[in-house]
Amino acid sequence: MYQVELWMVIPFVIMLLTIAIAPLAAEHWWESNRNKLIFTLAISVVTIAILSFFGMGHSVVHNLLYDYIPFIMLLLALFVVTGGIHIRGDIAATPFINSLILGLGFVLASFMGTTGAAMLLIRPLLQINQQRQYKVHTVLFFIALVANCGGILTPLGDPPLFLLYLRGAEFQWFSSMFPEWMLAGGLLLAIYFVLDRYYYAKEPAENLLRDRTEQEPIRISGVRNFFYLGLIILAVLFLNRSYIPAMREEGAPFYIAFLRDIVLAIIIILSLVTTRKEVRKANNFSWAPILEVAILFVGIFVTMTPAMMYLNQHATQLGLTEPWQFFYSTGVLSSFLDNAPTAVAFHTVAEGLPMVEGIPYVAGVPEMLLTAISLGAVLFGAMTYIGNGPNFMVKAIAEQAGVKMPSFFGYILKFSLVILLPVYIIVQLIFLPF
Repeated sequence: MYQVELWMVIPFVIMLLTIAIAPLAAEHWWESNRNKLIFTLAISVVTIAILSFFGMGHSVVHNLLYDYIPFIMLLLALFVVTGGIHIRGDIAATPFINSLILGLGFVLASFMGTTGAAMLLIRPLLQINQQRQYKVHTVLFFIALVANCGGILTPLGDPPLFLLYLRGAEFQWFSSMFPEWMLAGGLLLAIYFVLDRYYYAKEPAENLLRDRTEQEPIRISGVRNFFYLGLIILAVLFLNRSYIPAMREEGAPFYIAFLRDIVLAIIIILSLVTTRKEVRKANNFSWAPILEVAILFVGIFVTMTPAMMYLNQHATQLGLTEPWQFFYSTGVLSSFLDNAPTAVAFHTVAEGLPMVEGIPYVAGVPEMLLTAISLGAVLFGAMTYIGNGPNFMVKAIAEQAGVKMPSFFGYILKFSLVILLPVYIIVQLIFLPF
């Protein structure tokens, strides 16, 4: 194998830094998917040219076919199906009700994805809290619990977990992180309940009166999409190389190698055809968000090819050997870069470490290291607005509803470092000790 040089990683670094900085430094220019496409195509062409010159062009093709296509098809399926479910209504926004909604979203995130759960519940939550003055903290905890931490238990939950699933982790393995999921979620929900009770007591009396009187029964439209959601779960669970060995054979027919993606495409079509347009209209459904993800991740998957190869070849030189080191290293980068490629990067590092006999391995790496990488990617995705895709989407929807959200650094200083980081440290000390 050709020895990858460090300079070949530059396109990947530029790609990730652009994703992190462009929304802040060139917000209006970056809002256009056309501009994102131009940038992505340019940096992808440069990367492909470099790899092809050194005889590694086949690696890009492999990444796009067997990582990018399954990745984007799953996100597209979850996006379309959850976009066909609309919840409306207004009930009393008590601390108990708000905590119940956050807890429900926390559970749903593992089965319909953090993006799906967040988009399904953020508008009903805002509508329920519309009469309340103090609700910024509710949106912040929603980002942490529903848009991030809840998605630990299955590869459907968060993009980094699905990429680890594609690299060999069994679907059921992710449920082994149930204790960590329970601890993180339980602590955050308990903190939220205490805070919401405090703010509820500060609410003006007229706000609470309106909240109790201006109510509307909860109604759910597009319920057949819950059936389609079940089909997605079954497709990911059973249509894989573990259950169908022919899918991993060289030269397998297209309809076998990409069986899961074909089934997901059929589910997408069924959801679009059988869901009334009024339901998606009520959800403000638009193709723009998923198109943005598709465009950006083409660039990510292309440019990360030499980066993954470099990390695998130099893994032993990075000094990362302990689970807690992988937890914080993955976490820090996931906070400011996209957590999906970050998880893949550190999985590659773990793959490059010397084999150790007598310990369990999952997806080609020590199980404890994979747990640390998974937890770091998912949990720390909530540390900033740019750590995970749904974060900015929730922020934008909340601001459209009149909620004054903290700035980028305000979010970090007033919420992440004060609330989230102590909870994550507790998780690490209990499950990934020094």
